[in-house]
Order: sequence, then C-alpha cells, then structure tokens
Amino acid sequence: MTTTSALSPGESTVTPERGLVSVRDLTVRYGSRTALDGLDLDLPAGQIVGLLGENGCGKSTLLKTLAGVYADYTGDVRVGGHAPGPESKAIVSYLPDTSSLPDQVRVRYCLDLFGDFFGDFDEGRARDLISTFGLDESMRLKEMSKGMREKVQISLAMARRARVFLLDEPISGVDPAARDGILDGILRNLEPGSLLLVATHLVHDLETALDSVVMMRHGRVVLTGGVDDLRAEHGASLDQIFRKVYRS
Repeated sequence: MTTTSALSPGESTVTPERGLVSVRDLTVRYGSRTALDGLDLDLPAGQIVGLLGENGCGKSTLLKTLAGVYADYTGDVRVGGHAPGPESKAIVSYLPDTSSLPDQVRVRYCLDLFGDFFGDFDEGRARDLISTFGLDESMRLKEMSKGMREKVQISLAMARRARVFLLDEPISGVDPAARDGILDGILRNLEPGSLLLVATHLVHDLETALDSVVMMRHGRVVLTGGVDDLRAEHGASLDQIFRKVYRS
C-alpha cells in the first residue's frame, strides 16, 4: 500500500472541515483500470447518505477502502479521524455485497459469532430485527432465499453500536414488495450521531430516507449535496436527477 498523508496512522483528524468520513485524492487501480480517480469526499455525522452510480463506477471499491478491507490505494482516507486500521474498524459496521457467512450454519450461530467478534454487538437488537423480519433463529442459511439471507446480514450489521455503517447494495436482491420493510429495519435503531452510507442503484426506493447523496461515475464524484437542495435546484425528484446525470 502507498498512502500520502502528513499524519500518523493513529492520529485523529475529525474537524468541522473534515467530516466523520474524509477522503482526499483517493486513487485505486486494478491493473490498468482505474476504479477510483483522485476522489475527494467529506461526510458529516448524523446523515443518511446515498452512494449512487452505475455498476462499475467505484462504489464498492470506495466502501471496501473505508471499511479497511482493501488497502492498496493512494491518497488520504480518514474514518472517525483515523486512517483505515484497527481504530477505524472498531467504529465501522460494513455489509459487503456478497455474504461471507457459511451456508450450513444456523441464524443463532451467526448471533454468537458476531457477539464473540465485535465488542459493540447488541444481541438483543439483532434478535429484535430478526424477529421483525419474520425469521427463525433455528433456520440454516442454506435453507433461506436470497432475500431472507439479506435480512439476516442486515440484522447483524445494524445491531452493532457503530458510528459509521457502510452498506453495499443491501436491498438489491430483495423482492420489491419487501424493500420497505427492510429499509425500516435498517433505520429503526440508527443512532442520531451515526453516519449511514448506503450504495445503491435503486434510487426511487431509498429517496425518502436519504439526507444527502453522492453520485459517482468512472471513479469520480459527479454530483453531491443535500437531497432537498438538489430537488429544489433541479426542480425534479432525486430519481429524475439521477437518470438525467447518467444519460449525459
């Protein structure tokens, strides 16, 4: 990994100018392909932010970098004032776009696993979400539909008492009729001072829940701002703005 920073990895740098998540000149390359291209971003606490863009625009790469699971980048990345590492991971709950849970285990095993692994895991909160989603803790994951497994993973991720939640396409594999219920589950226990960054291309389904958005294309931010401000400026819904940006 090659990073550029005037600060030591453990030094905290949360300021009014640099938000709970702060990125400067972030670049990631996969061989000859540039996934993130000199990206700058500041996201404050107390926000629900939609990370929007087409497949391949760099959303997942950005989330992996913020979560500290991808480290081959250049630039300066700060989460809670810390470069990606043990200090930042302690305050981040990350839900990847693919499950890493073993197929053969039961839901109750997943609860025990998260309880052992994460000191901020609230098992009561997880059980409440699992119950709300109508799931049985005795079920094995391999017996579940894709949508049911998504609900298990969301229950686990949102039961941590984290400051930053990074969700990668959490409702993409879910039947449209079930999306409202899952969205309610994601938001029901969200602390007022936390930051939720959710990557999605399903803008219409999330529009009413979002405070602000970051629209990406070709590894760069092409539009960002508060949802209400963007609606007023463009005289259109967020979904209409999104479609216009990606038609150009």
